[in-house]
Amino acid sequence: MRRRDFIQAIVGLTAWPLADRAQTQPAEARRIGVLMGLAETDPFTIKYVQVLRAALEKLGWTDSQNVQFAYRYAAGDPGRARAYAKELVDMHPDLIVGHTTPVAAALSQTTRTIPVVFVSIADPVRDGFVSSMAHPGGNMTGFTNYEFSMGAKWLEILKEIAPSTARVSLMLNPDTGSYYVDYLQSVEAVALSRSVQATLAPVHNSNEIQSTIAALGRESGGGLIVLPSAPITAKIQLIIELAARYGVPAVYPFGSHAKEGGLVAYGVELNDLFRKAAAYVDRILKGEKPADLPVQAPTKYELIVNLKTAKSLGLTTPASLLARADEVIE
Repeated sequence: MRRRDFIQAIVGLTAWPLADRAQTQPAEARRIGVLMGLAETDPFTIKYVQVLRAALEKLGWTDSQNVQFAYRYAAGDPGRARAYAKELVDMHPDLIVGHTTPVAAALSQTTRTIPVVFVSIADPVRDGFVSSMAHPGGNMTGFTNYEFSMGAKWLEILKEIAPSTARVSLMLNPDTGSYYVDYLQSVEAVALSRSVQATLAPVHNSNEIQSTIAALGRESGGGLIVLPSAPITAKIQLIIELAARYGVPAVYPFGSHAKEGGLVAYGVELNDLFRKAAAYVDRILKGEKPADLPVQAPTKYELIVNLKTAKSLGLTTPASLLARADEVIE
């Protein structure tokens, strides 16, 4: 095959719509780009996409009938998020759904005209995605999944399940923004009364994650709060395994992390956010403007306790915590 023919063939694979699908799609089919913050093979990514599509189908948007989807997966890499944001924008979709703050940032930098519904981000006002929560004012709107006051709640839960905790590190990836300062302030507001010293633990890669957790495990009284961000979530299985190896009690931001083996998790129920995002997608495709749809804060939270992990760490889970849990993993 000649070089020019080869290049044209590759370009054809990424064009939208694909030539063979275009023949079967009705002329009025709308086009939706979906840029997920985690890897394509991540089981929770798969679940979130399924929830989004199922919710859209209930609203009358069915793939291969009146809507087409194009998916990209950033796998916790801000650079990849920027590259895929450009790919999707160049396809000229009717709307893009963006998952995580790095993805929303990439889309914000790439387009100011294509409607964007973001899901699971930190602070859209401070990051410049919207003018205000009530009146976004541009091409972006969506759903946050962070309440910074939860920092205090995470520390309280950690002390409840691991009372000997005297030092706690807040694990974060600083490349995703300065939002972690708000969490630290929330933790520090209650740390003194709980006899706990709180510090930040910035990490960029697997080696830094291991050295941080190993250091916590070398002395008694070490605990870990895992902050929510795409690069951290992309390494969550490693974090869970290292916490178990070094005997470090840890609290996680999403229920799915406890289901994967984490000690305890308290956070937003993300499936609910994707269901709500589908409603915004529906409204925008029917003519409403993102500028007029308020950004919504989370309303549904879940507390999940993993008794198997607690036992392996030699912890006795108090009855008061079990009584409040939405789910207990035996």
